[in-house]
Amino acid sequence: MTGIDFDGFDHEAHMRAAFDLAREAAARGDEPFGSVLVRDDTVVMTESNRVNTESDIRRHPELDLAYRACNEFDPDERAEIVMYTSTEPCPMCAGGMARAGFEGVVYSVGGDEIAAFQGTEPSTRASEILDDTRVVGPVLNEEGRQIHDDFDW
Repeated sequence: MTGIDFDGFDHEAHMRAAFDLAREAAARGDEPFGSVLVRDDTVVMTESNRVNTESDIRRHPELDLAYRACNEFDPDERAEIVMYTSTEPCPMCAGGMARAGFEGVVYSVGGDEIAAFQGTEPSTRASEILDDTRVVGPVLNEEGRQIHDDFDW
């Protein structure tokens, strides 16, 4: 892990930006997931779920941001990036994030909670895949859960 001032980041503001993207996704007809990439406590990239509207199962915001970050930032820059995401990354997204080499990920709603909303079994937790990445959560869990309460799972 790098020497970035992670504790000095405005975690709540960045998480609420991810929440706004999750709400936008739901309003558009996609599942309610949104993510932002933050470097030096500044949002540098955003994305929301587009699986349904793009007819592409890969369009999870976390995976899309990992891909884009690998094209736009060098490895040292990516090592200073933290992803804020409305929901704990699924195994596919966590794998992409591990490959990107981000400093950390901060999530609101855990994968176990999403499984309960969806009526499925919990999948592998992000922390099991992101060995060298700081994983923090839940943050603003009640606000994040409300987005899923409002969504018609």
